[in-house]
Amino acid sequence: MDIKIGLADTQRELSIKLPEGQENVIATVEQAIDSGAATFKLEDDKGHVYLIRTERVLYVEQGSAAARSVGFMR
Repeated sequence: MDIKIGLADTQRELSIKLPEGQENVIATVEQAIDSGAATFKLEDDKGHVYLIRTERVLYVEQGSAAARSVGFMR
């Protein structure tokens, strides 16, 4: 599953490919912001860990886990 996080003061967004079974990422980010935590961590499918400051998060976009088919269908 792909997730994109828009951060303040940057034109680029942070794109992370998450391993299967992490459908609750938006809830994790929302809980970190609501609780007043300074940071939260996300780990991608290759084991890279991202430490993100909650005050810099503008938006979170969660993509679908299903692969899209390419080509022509009959």
